[in-house]
Amino acid sequence: MKIYTKTGDGGKTSLIGGRRIDKDDPRVEAYGAIDELMAHTAHLMDSIEEEKLFCFKPELKKIIDKLMVASSVFACDETAREKIPLISGDDIKLLEKRIDEIQDSLPAIEKFTIPGGHILVSLCHIARTVCRRAERRAVKIADKDFNGYIFALGYLNRLSDYFYVLGRKFTYELGVKEILWEP
Repeated sequence: MKIYTKTGDGGKTSLIGGRRIDKDDPRVEAYGAIDELMAHTAHLMDSIEEEKLFCFKPELKKIIDKLMVASSVFACDETAREKIPLISGDDIKLLEKRIDEIQDSLPAIEKFTIPGGHILVSLCHIARTVCRRAERRAVKIADKDFNGYIFALGYLNRLSDYFYVLGRKFTYELGVKEILWEP
């Protein structure tokens, strides 16, 4: 199978299920932003070189897998909904549990944190902000009657919080000074 099909040369693409849409359709924007988030998450995962942080690699790999599921939710037409895997409420609960575990291991702060201090911290914040953009794109096309959308949106919302606390965790574990916003 060739990687190029030439079917998109005219500015159209196919959804899972076969329906053709414009490449600048909000649906393509949504699953494209999630695809970008997967790449940033992989970059973060591949940038972990400190052995004490290796435990986060499998966790980030699972997140990439869930993002692929979320992407497929937004990339399918109505005829393909039965054929794709979905994000579940349990996936969101597991992410919430992990956020709480990480948050509980960190000192409390009363100010906003600023990205930076270490490449891993910065990569967490890039993933966080791209995740927020993906959520904004996805909410524009979400069918509130389809649980696949509802749970995928919830997952994206929690995931941005996960990347925030992960950035704080990396700051703490790496002994980097946390940069707090001092207006």
